Amino acid sequence: MPIKIQKDLPAKAILEAENIFMMDEDRALRQDIRPLEILILNLMPIKEETETQLLRALSNTPLQVDCTFLMLSSHVSKNTSASHLNKFYVTFDEVRRKKYDGMIITGAPVENMEYEEVNYWEELTDIMEWSKTHVTSTLHICWGAQAGLYYHYGIPKYKRERKLSGIYRHQVLNRKVPLVRSLDDYFYCPHSRWTEVREADVAKHPELMLLSRSEQAGVFLVMSRDGRQIFMQGHPEYDRMTLNNEYHRDLSKGMNPEIPYNYYEDNDPFSVPTLKWRNVANTLYTNWLNFYVYQVTPYLLSED
Repeated sequence: MPIKIQKDLPAKAILEAENIFMMDEDRALRQDIRPLEILILNLMPIKEETETQLLRALSNTPLQVDCTFLMLSSHVSKNTSASHLNKFYVTFDEVRRKKYDGMIITGAPVENMEYEEVNYWEELTDIMEWSKTHVTSTLHICWGAQAGLYYHYGIPKYKRERKLSGIYRHQVLNRKVPLVRSLDDYFYCPHSRWTEVREADVAKHPELMLLSRSEQAGVFLVMSRDGRQIFMQGHPEYDRMTLNNEYHRDLSKGMNPEIPYNYYEDNDPFSVPTLKWRNVANTLYTNWLNFYVYQVTPYLLSED
């Protein structure tokens, strides 16, 4: 949240030079407050787990956040009960006339397929197109980020020889951008994917900013310059045990997975992993809600 100060206070110039977020008395008087309306398109197979992870990440802010979960009509979930979906989720037809302050599009286990081969691709592109006029800022995660970069900018994804799985070190590339404010110069974040988008393709689009990358994991955080589209190739919202569960699941299937990188103490897959990315998740999601949703969204969200 911003610091409210008197507009003539001498400290204002110093704090502004340090990129501290402030608002003066005049702006504070004009700012109304209401719950933020966030739409979450949950494409992950175990939806309850993803719900918990995202709600935890969105909870570390004094802002009130009202979340609505969205499901696809063109896809039947095999891992989540119909009763859960019918009770807690809405369809696109139910909300297409509404406007939202923010939207999250999650990853999905379809990355080895071409986009157009995914059975819900047409509906997903309808939603992504709709978001351009009905959502103040949209946050895309992992495969959702790859799909968003492909749909909005034509940026391709590439298959990796091996699955990228583990906790990787990332560098902040532009500290003045509010989305990465308060992050350390280097931080750690989980990745779990078979495909990637590449820095050279992102660099071809001057309307995009690369905000963070990893020497080993590649592109992590990309944002359109207006902040309306944000793309994360990693999973800062993951729980302590998520990569562990994925590893042992694949092991039980006889897939011979590699032990997640930099995850277990002494590389022992039967030890409890060290949690070292929770602060990164809290900071990124809070910055998104504050700087790219709350500070710029209209007070009145009209319908079409």
